[in-house]
Amino acid sequence: MSREDGASPRVALVETSDLLPGLLPFQAWDVLGTAEVVLLRDPATHPSAQQLHLAGLDLEAVAPAALGMSDLDLSKPGAPEQRRMAKALLERALAAGEVVYLLGPEDEGLAPALAGMAAPHDLEIELVFLAQQPEGTELLRLVEVMRRLRDPEHGCPWDREQDHRSLVRYLVEETYELVDAIEREHDADVAEELGDVLLQVVFHARVAADRRAFGIDDVARGIAEKLVRRHPHVFADGEASTADEVQTSWDELKAAEKEREGPFEGVPAAGPGLDLLHTLQRKAARHGLGEADGEVAQQRVRDRLAELVTAPDDQREERFGALLGALVALARDLELDPEAAARREARDLRARLEQRGRAGEQG
Repeated sequence: MSREDGASPRVALVETSDLLPGLLPFQAWDVLGTAEVVLLRDPATHPSAQQLHLAGLDLEAVAPAALGMSDLDLSKPGAPEQRRMAKALLERALAAGEVVYLLGPEDEGLAPALAGMAAPHDLEIELVFLAQQPEGTELLRLVEVMRRLRDPEHGCPWDREQDHRSLVRYLVEETYELVDAIEREHDADVAEELGDVLLQVVFHARVAADRRAFGIDDVARGIAEKLVRRHPHVFADGEASTADEVQTSWDELKAAEKEREGPFEGVPAAGPGLDLLHTLQRKAARHGLGEADGEVAQQRVRDRLAELVTAPDDQREERFGALLGALVALARDLELDPEAAARREARDLRARLEQRGRAGEQG
């Protein structure tokens, strides 16, 4: 654009996102669409360059200008690199009247640097801010990081060697570390451990994508569609006013989808024993197959303990298992999680033993 006589020079800075390069508000497209040319640092590397090129906009790289002695005032904002780019934009605006510049990842601090040069030249600066990014945008960064780690040529040797089986133990470890953080009620640790678990999900999806089986979008789409199907009282015309009704509806829809006949079909036999007992008992109760509870459950614990004490050696494991089953049933009657109770006792035991060890060293 040519500069009109008496008009103040003007620079429009348009904000972009490297995660959502095509997500620009109407105001940004309006400014970009009316510009004769859109300036940016490097069309080859700017995240939004391809989208703007496909939209028919002319892009031009602008090189940072050299700084003179008068530009080296340390009281003015901006690092030297940002000042050089700011001076280049100022010079273009003084010559053309108005320029439009597309901010990129390397332009943090450019706006303040340009503002520090504006007053002597009566420069007008327009900032066109990006639309608020939707929740979950940072997940895209994680997906991209994992893609680069698994890159066959430039990725990480360790990450490239992993497969589903080799990653299983990390998934289990991270899950238990998350459980521990939740039970300690430490928000910062919960957030960190959730990230570690999320990494495992993204990692497995990337491994599958590399062998052309499925990708992260298939994983996300699948669970989103499942949640919609299993919550007809939210997304359709179903009815459920209590948590128990929701659980019953969920189980019925799940059984129909997977064509399962028995109440225990689909329950994995592996995993922590107390948790497995708890799951089986819970499903049995839900299908009217549960055993007695209340005072009967307490009596059953006493009976199973007495049977264990008097059992011959070759029957003690069986009797001990029966005692555990009775204890799990009692926990359910008391609305307790037996696995969580066992972990709590383990933490308390560890603390007691460590304290005893420290006391012994001091003695």
